[in-house]
Amino acid sequence: MTDYTVTSKALTSTKSDCLIVSLPEKGDLPASTAAADDALGGQISELRQSGDLTGKSGTMLLMPLKDQPWKRLLVVGSGDKQPVPLNAYRTMVRSVITRLKDTPVKQALVALADVEVADRHEAWRLNLIGRTAEEQLYRFTEFKSSKDKAPALKKITVQASSASAGHKKALETGVAVGGGMSMTRDLGNTPPNVCHPKWLASQAEKLGKAHDNITVRTLDEKEMKKLGMDSLLSVSAGSTQPARLIIMEYKGAGEKQKPHVLVGKGITFDSGGISLKPGAAMDEMKYDMGGAASVFGAMKAIGSLQPKMNVVGIVAAAENMPDGNATRPGDIVKTMSGQTVEILNTDAEGRLVLCDALTYAERYKPETVVNMATLTGACIIALGAEATGLFSNDDALADELLNAGETAGDRAWRLPIWDEYQSLLDSNFADMQNIGGKGAGSITAACFLSRFTKNYRWAHLDIAGTAWLSGKEKGSTGRPVPLLMEYLLSHAK
Repeated sequence: MTDYTVTSKALTSTKSDCLIVSLPEKGDLPASTAAADDALGGQISELRQSGDLTGKSGTMLLMPLKDQPWKRLLVVGSGDKQPVPLNAYRTMVRSVITRLKDTPVKQALVALADVEVADRHEAWRLNLIGRTAEEQLYRFTEFKSSKDKAPALKKITVQASSASAGHKKALETGVAVGGGMSMTRDLGNTPPNVCHPKWLASQAEKLGKAHDNITVRTLDEKEMKKLGMDSLLSVSAGSTQPARLIIMEYKGAGEKQKPHVLVGKGITFDSGGISLKPGAAMDEMKYDMGGAASVFGAMKAIGSLQPKMNVVGIVAAAENMPDGNATRPGDIVKTMSGQTVEILNTDAEGRLVLCDALTYAERYKPETVVNMATLTGACIIALGAEATGLFSNDDALADELLNAGETAGDRAWRLPIWDEYQSLLDSNFADMQNIGGKGAGSITAACFLSRFTKNYRWAHLDIAGTAWLSGKEKGSTGRPVPLLMEYLLSHAK
């Protein structure tokens, strides 16, 4: 665990193993950098003039110090543009924490909140520093017999213009969001022989015990059957792991306030079922519960921050496997809403668990419902790994989520769910089929979900491209927790 504090004391009054300041390519030095330069007898300015410090974005120089309250000085370049562009600032902060991880520094004094960033105030910068530190210090070593050496960094003090309650809250919020992302990443990275629906339910119970403002309920298959969730249960039919519907309720406001509901797809492993996936990279299908993991992460952050609002998290958890009991292409199932679905492809299973969870969400008479799902490979083709696909039946809600993503640096892009696409789901034998053909795969998947969300304001986030990374950097990203938290907290009283 890393401790975080905000200070407005003079730099020379705060001892640390390392002071971090910024340096632009040209122009005046930021206030903290100028103060450090004065304390060092103009050494930073001399290095700048000699060309040893260029100030180019991302460049860094770490040097030992003597007879100073700081044992080291780390100078990071902020580039040639003032104010600094958003992405450049994020990169700068990220690179600093990454650099500190490789040093014996235990206590760091970060003086980067005075860097002017385009269209962002100081509180936003404090928030970002806290979140980024948590992101970069994240490690997942639970299943390694030989543990990697943990970073020495245990305390981060952030220099700010004041140690006001607002500034402290901004840093606290960033740290809490980073902590929520860490939970999302932990759940996503856990192997599927451990992370199955019942295990996810146990993690919800632990979360409820850790936060007395979160109550947890779990429905088993017998209870879901009584509710008519045959669509969800059709996905778990081929697995020895029973499905679970996990409900986490946070009540931070009065009973009369309508809750914001988060719904997550929790396919703990997706083999494709009878419509079996190719073997290549199938191990990454443990990440098919990324939507569920992001609900957990957001609920953890909400439980820590205790905003004055009501939030409900619903996770539809199942494992999609092929055996003699598995659902077949051509089967027809009835959803909790009463609508029937002809299943043409058992690998389009996420929408089958989500539709019943979305119907269940109606009982809360929600203010809004936002579901997250690693739903379609087509979304990766359309948007790659940069942006989450956003679909909504409400323009104002869509705009709020897009703006939240921009502010948090967890961006989304809106795609249509026009009525013209709905006919692609027509079935000769049921109310609808679960796939819509070769074209517009992400859109027809969203159209399918929209048929179960007519009674409330709803948005769908397709995170298939953003929930995890492949290749050398393989692992859960923790997205879209920052977007969700920015959106939710904007509605807190």
